Amino acid sequence: MTEPILLHTREDELRGELDGPRRAQWRRLLEECERARGMELPQEHPLASITYFGPGAANLALAYRLTGQKHYLTELRRWLAPPISFPHWGKANLPDHDLDAGWILHGFSLAYSWAGDALPDAEREALEAKLLLQGRRLYEFAVETEGGWWSSSYWQNHNWICYAGLATVGYALQSTYPEARQWTERAKENFAKVLDALPDDGSNNEGVVYWRYGVPWIASYLDILRDQEGIDWFDRGSYLRETFWYRLYQAAPDLERIVDHGDCHDRRSGHPVALYYKLAAEYRIPQAQWLADTVAERFFWREAYESGVRPGVRPEAYQELLWFDPTVEPAGPDALPTSRHFTDLGLVVGRTGWDDQAKLVSFKASPGGGHKAWNQSHRQREADGWVTLNAGHHHPDAGSFVFLGDGAYLAIDEGYSSRKRTAHHSTILVDGHGFVNEDRYHVYENLDEQFTARIVETTLGGGWTHAVSETSAMYDRDLGVTRVRRHLVMTPRGTLVVVDDLAAHEPRAWSWLLQTDNPAEHTGPAAWRADAGHALLRTLSFDEHPDGDVVSTPVHANPTSSTPSLAIENIQYTLVRTTAPTTAARFVTVLQSHRWDDPEPVVARCQSSDSAVELDIEVDGGVEHVVIQFDAAAPAAGPADVAGVGFRGWSSES
Repeated sequence: MTEPILLHTREDELRGELDGPRRAQWRRLLEECERARGMELPQEHPLASITYFGPGAANLALAYRLTGQKHYLTELRRWLAPPISFPHWGKANLPDHDLDAGWILHGFSLAYSWAGDALPDAEREALEAKLLLQGRRLYEFAVETEGGWWSSSYWQNHNWICYAGLATVGYALQSTYPEARQWTERAKENFAKVLDALPDDGSNNEGVVYWRYGVPWIASYLDILRDQEGIDWFDRGSYLRETFWYRLYQAAPDLERIVDHGDCHDRRSGHPVALYYKLAAEYRIPQAQWLADTVAERFFWREAYESGVRPGVRPEAYQELLWFDPTVEPAGPDALPTSRHFTDLGLVVGRTGWDDQAKLVSFKASPGGGHKAWNQSHRQREADGWVTLNAGHHHPDAGSFVFLGDGAYLAIDEGYSSRKRTAHHSTILVDGHGFVNEDRYHVYENLDEQFTARIVETTLGGGWTHAVSETSAMYDRDLGVTRVRRHLVMTPRGTLVVVDDLAAHEPRAWSWLLQTDNPAEHTGPAAWRADAGHALLRTLSFDEHPDGDVVSTPVHANPTSSTPSLAIENIQYTLVRTTAPTTAARFVTVLQSHRWDDPEPVVARCQSSDSAVELDIEVDGGVEHVVIQFDAAAPAAGPADVAGVGFRGWSSES
């Protein structure tokens, strides 16, 4: 057996810090091992996922390795026994060839490396034989399916998890079984392509929840690669260096919940403490260290019990201990810019501040998977017929926005969906139609490269967030759509202005959609109110389409293919404003977040012309002025605190 993976150069150092700088992480590990002792383990493979066996075994093996206490070894043996006896790993979806196999191979291989010598001979031999069998099965599947599914899906969590598991078992067995070197080499070839293909801005097309589920496996692989081969790929590409910022800017103002673009099981999943520690350690990011500490001290247990993601945050204790670097000084986000543009995903995020009552808007427009994945996957398909982009967790949501404020979700995203539709988002429908290829799980599958959305302009600064999206290319060509241009502005006081400029060759009925958790109520001419618990959303229209209907919109979801019984259906509510058929239309909308008991209506004035819209909005004793110029040939002229192409904004006293 080789030297213990990840420990052979630092084992004594770790022990020396357990009651010092790593005291909190050490306590977490021991508490997780104690929880393991109280869990009833299935003796026959259940229909549900068994991924949790992997990190559970790793926790127990690490506790035993560091302490030598026999009760941890006894419990480890109990955890190893059921999966060793199961003829296959995984039951409902791709047995032996998918997530269950990847998770367990990783955790069991670490346990074998850390505590295998202490197991009774028969049990060690059974574990070794099972690792060899499952490693062969996963490797053979990866080879046989190259060019399809996860084997070459470089932007997908299944790829990262399965190849990280395959690499770990390969390193654990390579000294005894030379064939295992093929496994580690294949994993290395894969991750080289992954790191070169990932977006430079650190974004993730699958959304925060799958970012939290998948990205730690990239770090896991790179950690083991460096340990075993001395190859340091943490600086290969900029993805891992930048990805913490994607996660931070997709945090809700309270930092506990999330902005839920993409497939998100719920609004509370998304905090990998271990990964925050790793990113802080590798890239000296003080805010990552601070957020890890904040989550561990304030948010951890609520997410542990309310998250819909399994196995969840609790089993990652061994990585929290190994990845924590006590030399990184934590610092909060207060000094960071309040807005950021993630260019690859076409994601623009702005907030009024870093306090928990701040207003936040998140606005996105890009092709499926983001620009880099979209373009590279089409080049590869043209070259060799490979399908490398599986963007099933990316929604038809280009041009949509999520708006939070005063502690509440106001304009919402659907979260997880089994049949994804443009009508589930705050977007534009044309004659009742959303984007081409929708109403299925993977709406970007086999879609021609020309169906591309983008952010065309941004102006960020001085507390202002301005962005313009163009999504006309996403609709069926038979509709003759030539322009679906959304101008979005959030002011320093948190007023949201959305102006839609629309055109087609033939007259079309254009529908403007706003998604809310509770039904909006018509409160006056061109005015609506949607309650949201801590807050309420007031909406005013300043266009020729003041009427609207509110409909219930059911969203069906099955968040895990390994457990079909977990399928759910959520209901959200959609305010729909629709024009008569016309070749050109414009919607001008002001949205404001208020405390739930605030009786004051929105006071706003609007002047429109063919070339521009000017809005004056009274907020908190001042007036915020927004000018949007449609030809966008130059910065709009006139007074401005901030100006960009086709936009200026400024504040004044009432």
